[in-house]
Amino acid sequence: MSLGDGDKAEIHVSGYNVQAKIVRADGSVVYIKSTGQSKYDPNNKDIEKWRELGSERCQVYFADPNSGSIWSSLVTLGGIVLVSVVFYLIMRSAAGGGKVMNVGKTKAHMQNNMKVRFSDVAGAEEEKEELQEVVEFLKTPKRFSDLGARIPRGVLLVGPPGTGKTLFAKAVAGEAGVPFFSVSGSDFVEMYVGVGAARVRDLFDVAKKNQPCIIFIDEIDAVGRRRGAGLGGGHDEREQTLNQILVQMDGFETNEGIIVMAATNRADILDPALLRPGRFDRQINVNLPDVKGREQILKVHARNKPIAPDVNFRTVARITAGFSGADLANLLNEAAILTARKGKKLIGNLELYDGINKVLMGPQKKSRVVTESDKRCTAYHESGHAVLACLCKHCDPVHEVSIIPRGKAAGYTMTRPETDDNDVSYNKLVDNICMSLGGRVAEELVIKDVTTGASADLQHVSDIARRMVTQWGMSDKLGLVAYDSDQPVFMGMDYEYGGGARNGYSQETAAAIDDEVRKLVATAHERAVKLLTENRAILDNMSRVLVEKETIYTDEVAMLMQGATYTEVIAFMDAQEDRHEIDPFERMTKASPEHTVEEK
Repeated sequence: MSLGDGDKAEIHVSGYNVQAKIVRADGSVVYIKSTGQSKYDPNNKDIEKWRELGSERCQVYFADPNSGSIWSSLVTLGGIVLVSVVFYLIMRSAAGGGKVMNVGKTKAHMQNNMKVRFSDVAGAEEEKEELQEVVEFLKTPKRFSDLGARIPRGVLLVGPPGTGKTLFAKAVAGEAGVPFFSVSGSDFVEMYVGVGAARVRDLFDVAKKNQPCIIFIDEIDAVGRRRGAGLGGGHDEREQTLNQILVQMDGFETNEGIIVMAATNRADILDPALLRPGRFDRQINVNLPDVKGREQILKVHARNKPIAPDVNFRTVARITAGFSGADLANLLNEAAILTARKGKKLIGNLELYDGINKVLMGPQKKSRVVTESDKRCTAYHESGHAVLACLCKHCDPVHEVSIIPRGKAAGYTMTRPETDDNDVSYNKLVDNICMSLGGRVAEELVIKDVTTGASADLQHVSDIARRMVTQWGMSDKLGLVAYDSDQPVFMGMDYEYGGGARNGYSQETAAAIDDEVRKLVATAHERAVKLLTENRAILDNMSRVLVEKETIYTDEVAMLMQGATYTEVIAFMDAQEDRHEIDPFERMTKASPEHTVEEK
């Protein structure tokens, strides 16, 4: 490196490296970098030559040759520490159940010493008998194997929500005294491909170590849906999970000591391979309880509650047709809350009746501000329902009519069946349509206008009429043909069959169905107009009583239907100072108003 006249240099020396910055006389700048064969030191000959040029023309700077290695060592050490921390966290999550290493582990909860017994499950004696065989096998398997019998490997519990399917599975484990693994169908599927199948394998591996045992899969339809029903192809994550369940239940390896129980309310959408013998051999239908079953369920849930001595659960069971076990448990819980709110010590009939209303229609909203015109309109609307329910022979008895808002409704007319109807007749269906249209017809006749208050009624009417035509063969024009397909609604199946898998009938037939539905509703509407016009005095008196008293019960409804005037009914109600404290079930035992319409 040489400097010309007027040039200046700035030289930095560090170990083997030399960097020079030369500023020429014309102002241009030149950078030079070189690496020597040995380390430069202050006594180096080349450096001495640069220094001889003088500090004004050439400045030489020396850096500690070890300073760079310190920083590089720190960077290296930091990387080692970071890798060590990450490795420690991964190992700790693997040991402590973290998500990183346990993504393929089962989420099933294992319970030993299950406390639930068959005595805790009421209202389903036939279902208990079916499951008792499973209990006996788990207790004494040799007795069955000696006879060459094979116990069902899978038991599928099918029924509406709240009927006690999960409780049955727990009771089987409790009676047999075996471990109980519970998992939801949705717990198998994650965002990662292959996780569902891995969790199924892990679940059965854990179960093998604890056999004999029970695996319970709640809501199995989350992973057990019919394969090929979508557009995702054969590599869909849910299908992989289902395939693994099929293999584990009845594949090359058999799990003799493991019984799989599952629950669903949509058995129609499950894959056929899941339901064949060798997998879910038995399907047990857990239906809504009848009146005897409801009475037993009420007594079970009342064990730890202070019940008044005059409470008759048989009467409560009679007016709660259609309630599931969960509904009945909720009823008693609501009654207990109402009792505590009133400061009482015992749950009585009044609280139970209020609990029924709350479960059916929601809580009362007495604080809602209602104008006089809306109040009058609601009174006529509910009176229309009540009058037609009394006039139509096949309608259920009227127990209560109120214009106090409950839930989303501005008022309500409570009718409850006296018996459990397994089959509903044509006459009862058309009477129910007529009664449901009573509110809208009363508005048309009296208010001379219609409101949105009948929206739920119209939906109910349309649903009944369409089912009569498409499912129950109650149309003379269309005949004894069921037009509603039992096939589940899957887009993939519709695509495969050109859109015909769901309907199965032509557009002309669809138009005929619509015509028949409209005809049923129109006929019921004409009948409702005729009946309310002929009984306008009863309609007016009932609505006036409702505007003043807000709620009437069976006895007041009976008086009005027998021709009592507004003044007579008000006097009767005023004479009962504590009418709202009268046993509501006692009212129901009184004779209901006679039906005056002849059978169609």
